[in-house]
Amino acid sequence: MATPPGGGRPARREAPPRPYTGPPSYPVTPRWGFPPLGWRWPLALPTRYRADPGERVLSLSSTAVTALWGLAGVAALACGAEVWRYVLLLRSREEALPAVTLAISDALVATAGVLTWLVGALAGVVAVLWALRARDCAGERAGVRPARPDWRFVAGVLVPGPNLVVPGCVLAELEHTVLVDEGARDLDARPSPSRLVRAWWSAWVASLLLGWVTFCWGFRDGVQAMADGVVLHAWTDAVAAVLAVLTLRVVKQLTRLLTPVDATEVPHPRVLAVRGAPEPQRPPRPDTAPR
Repeated sequence: MATPPGGGRPARREAPPRPYTGPPSYPVTPRWGFPPLGWRWPLALPTRYRADPGERVLSLSSTAVTALWGLAGVAALACGAEVWRYVLLLRSREEALPAVTLAISDALVATAGVLTWLVGALAGVVAVLWALRARDCAGERAGVRPARPDWRFVAGVLVPGPNLVVPGCVLAELEHTVLVDEGARDLDARPSPSRLVRAWWSAWVASLLLGWVTFCWGFRDGVQAMADGVVLHAWTDAVAAVLAVLTLRVVKQLTRLLTPVDATEVPHPRVLAVRGAPEPQRPPRPDTAPR
C-alpha cells in the first residue's frame, strides 16, 4: 500500500470546548437583528405576497359592521332625543318647564346629532371601500368586469340625484355577480335584486329624501315649523338607524358568499339515523367460510 512521503500524517486533534463566559458583548450596538415590528398578517406587510381577495373583503367587513352598529346606536339615540324634545314642546303649552330639563334636552340633541354625522361619515367611507373590494373580488371569481368603474360608483354615491339610483344598481349587480359565481344565476340574465337588497334600496332612498326635506325645512320660520322640524329630525334618525342595520345585514350576507368557509368553524356532522334507505345487498356466503 502506498504512503505519502514522510510517513503517515498525525490525526487532527479537536480543540477542547471553551467554557461558557456569559452572553456575547459588543463594543457598539449591532446593526443586525429583527425589525422592530409586531406580528402582522401578510396582508399588512409591503411584500410581494398577494392576499386572497376574499380575505381582503372579510378583513374590511368586520370594520364596516362595527361602524354600522355604532351608527345604528347613535341614530337611535338621536331619534330618542328628538322624541323627548317634542314631548317637552307639548308640555310647554300648558306649563313652564325647568331650565335644567331644557338644558339636558338641548345637550342630548346636539351631542347625538354631531355623533350621528361623524359616525355616519365613517361608516359610509368604510362601506364604500368594502363595496369596491367586493366588486373586484366578485368580478375576478366570476371572470367578468364591473359595469361601472370605481370613480363612477363613488361619484354616484356622493352626487345628489344620481345617488338615488346608482348605489342600488351597483349593489344589485354585485349580488348578481356573487350568485353567478355560486352557480345560482346565469351570467347573461338580468340582475334581479333580492328582498334584502330591495329593502336596503328603499331605506336608502327614504333616508336621502328625508334628509333633504329636513335640511330645507330648517330654513322656515315659526313655532309650528320648528315643531314640525323636530318630528322630521326624529323620522330621519329612525330611518338612518334602520338603514344602518340593513346595510350591515347586506355586508354580512355578501361577505359570507365571497369568503371561503373556515373548516374549523363548521360543526362536525353526526349520523343519528337512516330512514328510507334500501337494504344493502350482501354477497353470498361461501361454503368454505368459517362459521
